[in-house]
Amino acid sequence: MEKKQLGNTDLQVYPIAFGGNVFGWTLDEKKSFEILNGFTNAGFNFIDTADVYSRWVPGNEGGESEKIIGKWMKEKKNRHDIILTTKVGSDMGNGKKGLQKNYIFKAVEASLKRLQTDYLDLYQTHFDDLDTPVEETLEAYDTLVKQGKIRWIGASNMSVDRLKESLAISAEKGFPSYETFQPHYNLYEREAFENGLEPVCLGHSLGVITYYSL
Repeated sequence: MEKKQLGNTDLQVYPIAFGGNVFGWTLDEKKSFEILNGFTNAGFNFIDTADVYSRWVPGNEGGESEKIIGKWMKEKKNRHDIILTTKVGSDMGNGKKGLQKNYIFKAVEASLKRLQTDYLDLYQTHFDDLDTPVEETLEAYDTLVKQGKIRWIGASNMSVDRLKESLAISAEKGFPSYETFQPHYNLYEREAFENGLEPVCLGHSLGVITYYSL
């Protein structure tokens, strides 16, 4: 299987990503390690998670998936072999949510700690925050890129208009631009992406990372 360039980034991935929302939910730590070992032993390298995984499980608080992945990478000593992405913006409880600059700074530090790494290959907006100006969010990402804590940024669950606005402001202000988009897309769920978002992604050469693909 041939590696593909992810959008306009320098990230080279096989066209299969492992979604980490099952870690700490349907898979405990032991089984998660087994699955991750099988995934990487097969030659794959792209792991996708989010800070909120898997807060919905009774007794969980969020960050369980990141902790499992971080512990696994530390034991395997394979961080630099992995293309690692996580997300920000979901409701973590106790008012911890959104895309305000100060919150993003706190959220990325928490994710880095749980993942036991000092950088993220791709940091994604998980859900849009309509109460926060796009420029504020992108300025936060700009700071994190300059600090070396994140390499590239991506978006998910965002409207066509807000995605266009974000791309335009990045170009105008010289901020990092969304290089990937993660839509809900599969054989059944197609319309929302194909009728509006797909042309934007194609027009800006965004890498598309679908979720609920199977």
